[in-house]
Amino acid sequence: MPTKDRDRFSTATRLRVLGEQTAARVYRSQTKRQARRSRLTGRAALLALVLCSMIVALAYPMRQYVSQRAEIADVQKQQDQARERVEQLRDLKARWQDDAYAEQQIRKRLHYVRPGETGYTVAGQGTAQQSRTDLRAARRPWYANVWDGVDRSDASDQ
Repeated sequence: MPTKDRDRFSTATRLRVLGEQTAARVYRSQTKRQARRSRLTGRAALLALVLCSMIVALAYPMRQYVSQRAEIADVQKQQDQARERVEQLRDLKARWQDDAYAEQQIRKRLHYVRPGETGYTVAGQGTAQQSRTDLRAARRPWYANVWDGVDRSDASDQ
């Protein structure tokens, strides 16, 4: 047998060839796996980029939507309060249309009396602090009381 044929059938040669074939297969499968991994990684990166772009693109409109909904709720609340106030004012207007109610309020607020009636004003109603303040105000000149009133109203605004 020639050496070439004998080498071909020798165990060492067969093991070497088998090892080379196995190494080639492993290398090819690793290369395919790496190629597949890199493709999946690229796809994943593209998907992540698209998702991030969509989130960024939708973030501002969503924020605007939420803030506008809150604004609408506030305006509706104000509108409900205004309607309630209008109803109160209509009731008050209807009461003032009644002559008996108007007369009652005039007598109470302006201390009017009918001809032949005697009007009384009770002094000392209120707290002791008010009485002392009223007495001090009565002893001072009228212009000092006016300026004190202006100062008090100015201080209450702050």
